[in-house]
Amino acid sequence: MSFFPGPCSPIQEQRDRWERKRSRTARELVLTEQHYCQQLKLVTTYFVEILKAKGTLRQDIGENIFSSIKAIHSVNQSLLVHLENAYFGRGFDQFCSNLQHYNTYVDNIYNANKVLGIQLKKNKAFRRFKKLQETRPEFNNHKLEDLLQLPIQRIDQYKHFLQDLTSNTSPDNPEFQQLSRAVTAVCEVSQRIENNTRRHENHLQLCRVQKLLKGRKTKVLAAGRWYIREGWLNMVLPKGAEAKPKMFFLFSDMLLQAKRCSPLHPTNGDKFTGQHSYPLQDCTVEKVFGHTKSQGGLLSLTFPKAKLLLMSGNQQDLNDWYQSLSSAIRKLQSKLTVVHQREELRQRPLHSAADSHNTPSCSSNDPGRKRNMVSIETSEQAQKPPVEWEGSAPKRMKQSDTPEQSTAEASSSGCVIL
Repeated sequence: MSFFPGPCSPIQEQRDRWERKRSRTARELVLTEQHYCQQLKLVTTYFVEILKAKGTLRQDIGENIFSSIKAIHSVNQSLLVHLENAYFGRGFDQFCSNLQHYNTYVDNIYNANKVLGIQLKKNKAFRRFKKLQETRPEFNNHKLEDLLQLPIQRIDQYKHFLQDLTSNTSPDNPEFQQLSRAVTAVCEVSQRIENNTRRHENHLQLCRVQKLLKGRKTKVLAAGRWYIREGWLNMVLPKGAEAKPKMFFLFSDMLLQAKRCSPLHPTNGDKFTGQHSYPLQDCTVEKVFGHTKSQGGLLSLTFPKAKLLLMSGNQQDLNDWYQSLSSAIRKLQSKLTVVHQREELRQRPLHSAADSHNTPSCSSNDPGRKRNMVSIETSEQAQKPPVEWEGSAPKRMKQSDTPEQSTAEASSSGCVIL
């Protein structure tokens, strides 16, 4: 008499599927990690160590280009040993404790690209050395510029690998908590890369707009300022005069109005002249209908000391401008509200618990009066016009600056005539 095993339970089938997916992910992770470590070794062996021995680059220049890539190689070699022995949780636990090397690297990558480009233009010996090393068969036609991007790309790959491993690991598995912690840590580095990319792209946009403007009087580059959009809008003039087309640049804290330079100008024919900068701090925007014969409409922008009527014959373009302006004003005003609340909290007097017990009469009367006085002072400060905006020089712009810093410093209540 023979017995045949019955059908597997749904729970067991689910566990089997998890295990198959986990095995595929683990196998791919190990293979890609081996290849990644080999490529890191090319950079550390044939560039970092040889350049240091030959003295082709100054030490500070070499550090600017290669940053912490040697430390990253060492960390990943240790990770590879754990992965090859199927110790995924333990390996990534140790790996995540050394993620500061990746943080250093991702924060420096744009500076590294810049310094590398300068050295390739000015340092003939380094240019020849780089070309010679890249012809080695081990490089497989890869350029140094491509290899330097590998740690940035690998973080994104780790995020997906770890998410797959965690989702296909049973919560009862001892590695589940270790992999979950690794997902969180790697995602933080991935978010850091995205933030740095956004800051870099925004900086490039600010530099582009600054180059479009004639002269140095109009300062666009400012710490924490974000570029939003630009385009032509017809400015409706008072007393029934004909509307004139103007170029407008919208930033996170101001609207810049400019006009085209004369096309006959020998050097500035393709540039603009800045006319007015309108801070968005106390601005209100409304959509006006019925003032155009066909499609399009008007936008009404009200500032403390100015009012603009902007017209467009394209309804979609007008709607986009309205949405962009409304969003920028709302975000700026909400950030300023948070700043004022923090200032109010800092100005409030602090009382210890002992004082409140020893002097009950004072605790019931004086603090309330003081809070009232503080609120009156802060409200008076809020009514005072802020300092007129002044753009900072490009060299003072820092990547670590946040939009919150710019809004409190770079906004003013009236327009600035440029």
